[in-house]
Amino acid sequence: MNKKNGKYLSTGEFAKLCKVNKQTLFYYDQIGLLSPILKNEKGYRYYSIRQIELFFVIDLLKDLDMSLNDIRQYMQNKSPESYLSIMYQKKEEIVKKRQEIEMKEKFIEVQIALMEEASHLDFHQVTLEQLPEATLYLSRNIENIMEEEFVEVVSDFINELNVSHLDTGYPIGVITKREQVLKGEFTNYSYLYIEQPNPKEGHPYFHTVKGDFIIGYHSGDEKTIHNTYKRLFLEIERLNLILGDYVFEEYIYDSVVKNHKEQYVTKIMIQVDQK
Repeated sequence: MNKKNGKYLSTGEFAKLCKVNKQTLFYYDQIGLLSPILKNEKGYRYYSIRQIELFFVIDLLKDLDMSLNDIRQYMQNKSPESYLSIMYQKKEEIVKKRQEIEMKEKFIEVQIALMEEASHLDFHQVTLEQLPEATLYLSRNIENIMEEEFVEVVSDFINELNVSHLDTGYPIGVITKREQVLKGEFTNYSYLYIEQPNPKEGHPYFHTVKGDFIIGYHSGDEKTIHNTYKRLFLEIERLNLILGDYVFEEYIYDSVVKNHKEQYVTKIMIQVDQK
């Protein structure tokens, strides 16, 4: 073949440069997506070096989940305007995917930190600690609701977290008010919550008060949690403290890492004040 009028590449050479097999190029030609610029009388096929960039654009669009049929439609009706429109659309999709990946990365980082911290905890120990102010995103009020409605609230809350991108990777906890705790209604929660280390504007938040908390751990499910509360109340009494406004509970170990409820561990944080 006379190559004086331009640089031509055989199918094998073009496939090697594009890092694909020759069958891919044959298929693209068959469906009208990318055809050789020349075919000689012996059936040999040749591509122009200028077609390499075109292949890379096709490969990019395919990687960005654009169907071969849609790519082919563009190839048959090319224009600067339609190409620019596709690029803008794909840029938006990439930005969204990057944000989703960054959120997943932060979620994983938090999960690693929580599990590493849990591995060093003494679940038999009761401590008095000063906790800093925290920002929480709350569910709607769930006091005195029936079990069926509680499931609905949990579902709605998780949906809110997903839609508003508020799932920070921290455990979903529960808040119980002082009145319920004093009555022994330890599972009559007031709200679900999730901590928000970097609060976003435009959302209603609950801000916990910096202060002292009695912290202990309950092993098992909620049916026996009253025994742990009794132990914590004895410690509050021993330290000559009184119960504060709220109690916070978070799972340390739940169904994600344990197979049986008897192995679950709940962190209980009781706000306390001086008498």
